[in-house]
Amino acid sequence: MPRAKARGEMKDAIGLLKEDHTKVRALLGELEKSSEKATTRRAELLEEIERELKIHTTIEEEIFYPAFREAAEKKDDLRLYYEAIEEHHVVDLVMPEIKSTNPASEQFGAKAKVLKDLIEHHAEEEENEMFPKARKIMSSEELVELGTQIQSRKQDLQSGLAT
Repeated sequence: MPRAKARGEMKDAIGLLKEDHTKVRALLGELEKSSEKATTRRAELLEEIERELKIHTTIEEEIFYPAFREAAEKKDDLRLYYEAIEEHHVVDLVMPEIKSTNPASEQFGAKAKVLKDLIEHHAEEEENEMFPKARKIMSSEELVELGTQIQSRKQDLQSGLAT
């Protein structure tokens, strides 16, 4: 039997990151469908999305992206790494704007849609380009080890113990 099954619930880095993408997509979909009258719910959703994004981008930037970059240097394909970093930066620019917008306004809905589009584009690019490339240039063992690091760091971030 493959070692992954023997380890039970051990997931590799890519599986964990895809789970995060699924969760954030669902939250963004709920935010986009929310009514201008549901200002409290919109604010709660935005807060949850921001929290999830901070944790996700932190683990990507601290753990997954550096490992990908190191492996990609050998293959001379750093474009995906640099694009992903820049896409995180764009979301960091958009988030304060949407947070400062009245949740009851049409402008909030428009900004929420733009945020959703940005994040969906980023997740799709990772899932369709970066992750398949990572599977080619990193071993299964490396990806499982990165998954272990990601799970540990994510728990720290969720607990608020780490900065």
